[in-house]
Amino acid sequence: MARALQLARRGMYTTDPNPRVGCVIVKDGKIVGEGWHERAGQPHAEINALQQAGKLNTHSAGVYLTLEPCCHEGRTPPCTPALIKAGVKRVVAAMRDPNPLVAGSGFKQLEARGIQVVNGLMEREAEALNPGFISRMTRGRPYVRVKIAASLDGRTGLANGESKWITGDLARADVQTWRARSSAILTGVQTVIADDPLLTVRDLEIGRQPLRVVLDSRLRMPPRARMLRADGKTLIVTGNDDMALTNSLKQAGAEVARLPTRQKAIDLIELFKHLVWLEVNEVLVEAGATLCGTLLQLGLVDELIMYYAPHIMGSHERGMFMLPPLARMAERVNVEISDIRALGKDWRVIARVSEKQD
Repeated sequence: MARALQLARRGMYTTDPNPRVGCVIVKDGKIVGEGWHERAGQPHAEINALQQAGKLNTHSAGVYLTLEPCCHEGRTPPCTPALIKAGVKRVVAAMRDPNPLVAGSGFKQLEARGIQVVNGLMEREAEALNPGFISRMTRGRPYVRVKIAASLDGRTGLANGESKWITGDLARADVQTWRARSSAILTGVQTVIADDPLLTVRDLEIGRQPLRVVLDSRLRMPPRARMLRADGKTLIVTGNDDMALTNSLKQAGAEVARLPTRQKAIDLIELFKHLVWLEVNEVLVEAGATLCGTLLQLGLVDELIMYYAPHIMGSHERGMFMLPPLARMAERVNVEISDIRALGKDWRVIARVSEKQD
């Protein structure tokens, strides 16, 4: 199973919106076939492994899968019938498929044909491969990460807007890996106006660009913004129905979606419902303190990716999260740090946001 998980990681940047899945076929104590899901629309991990093993090696073989085999017709044929046809005798899966179209049905089909099924081996490791897919299927919203670069005293830029560059080359290169695995990158229009970012994946060959999503309740998005000329799609989410501004942005290359607003800002709950409809699994937020703070306050942040640079900027400069004043210490947002490591002179801290606050 460890090998199957290793294979699944090869699709980290390319399988979206499908889950990352690995498969190993074993016969007489030897690996005879390996495969992983390489790209949406292409064969799944099981099919690739079966083809590598060949018909003679699959009969009475054991199969190790990081995810329950699918049993529904999607962009490709279902994998459960293929395993049955191949004559395997045992299927060991790390986890059940959270997709309601599968959700245990694949296991039942295998067992109905006399194939032994074991589920739960290295389940936690398998779940860690696909937090966005699991979230979309079980919670109806994407898995949300907030990325922030800051000084040691938590300042993300100068009061005048200057923020390039707080962290060094290694930290900025690491950001590219988080972008690459994301389905979408979310920012606010004020960040676009101030920084004119591209928000693209650079220096990694992944064959796609994450969807760029800009929250722009009043349609202030500059038609000359660099991201509108970059590879990939840019979606402007607004509550403004001004057709002249809308058409101007569409002519510049943007897609525009109108969603409900709340207190003159885009309703973030409705935003994530819309992103689920677009099959978005993982969202990377690269925005200012207002949007980051609002997401945190609403309990819509799952993970924080924070890069700290070895310098002090002072209390007059821009902070990380705009939050209302706290009346009690119990009102703090609790997090659980899962990883700390040096990236050159900078430090990266990864923290899960606690679902229940003390």
